[in-house]
Amino acid sequence: MIDVPRGMVPAESGIITINKPAAATSHDVVAAVRRLAQTKKVGHAGTLDPAATGILVLGVGAGTKLLTYLSGADKDYVSTFRLGQETDTEDADGEIVASPGIDASDDEIDAALASLTGQISQVPSAYSAKKIAGRRAYDLARAGEKVELKPSDVTVHRLVRISRVHRSGGVADFDVDVSCSSGTYVRALARQTGQILGSAGHITSLHRTRVGEFGERDAHTIEDLVTIAGAAPIPVIPMAEAARRSMATAEITPQQEQALRYGQFIDLNAERFPIALLRDDVLVAIGKPRGNRVGPAVVFAAS
Repeated sequence: MIDVPRGMVPAESGIITINKPAAATSHDVVAAVRRLAQTKKVGHAGTLDPAATGILVLGVGAGTKLLTYLSGADKDYVSTFRLGQETDTEDADGEIVASPGIDASDDEIDAALASLTGQISQVPSAYSAKKIAGRRAYDLARAGEKVELKPSDVTVHRLVRISRVHRSGGVADFDVDVSCSSGTYVRALARQTGQILGSAGHITSLHRTRVGEFGERDAHTIEDLVTIAGAAPIPVIPMAEAARRSMATAEITPQQEQALRYGQFIDLNAERFPIALLRDDVLVAIGKPRGNRVGPAVVFAAS
């Protein structure tokens, strides 16, 4: 739980990017922003493990309706891999279950990382948030139940070493830069790297630097928001700007706006979907196709 005061002024609807601190859960951050924004209508576009830090994208008010379109965005991370050792959670919070050691050279490590780029198949960690028959895998694992997850296809755009390899006590530690599709588990990439080299691996740190077009340049700490909320509404990225960053956009006429608000389809030349439909810098709707026409998948209240 993050203890914060209640904000003095209600926040506008939009997207806010938080630099999550270590030890806090994603739910802790959501609960804190609800108090600071003076609204219960706050949600996130994808969780971070409690031990992880970095970018957590939240929707405030009507901004929660945009989260569906953000949850599948590509993500960037900086992580520290430890090869030669396995933990049950595949991160530093777990118990060490094997220490096979590692004698791979720097070049061999780099080759193993390179082999994990492109479209790959990976089995998520047993301590992931994947659901099995309606229950989170990590809840089953913590209860001592057997967890069997199916492999999934993910895309790793970039997986490169960005530090020296530090060798001590039979393990090798180094930092990596990761860019990947939604659904990729960096912990699993560390495990796979170790396996390729005939050993084991886990992560000792994880920091997310980007979710789609939302990155560290937008990020606020909870401490920053507490200071702001004492006198003003906490800052959000306005709905129209957030939509522009997330999807294709099109300007519509007053007549088209009225039709969309009645749930009707309009004539509009659109090639990519979803598409944000705006008028005078106001987000009216998110469009979906029907033949050569565009209709509202989501309609936003008039301001």
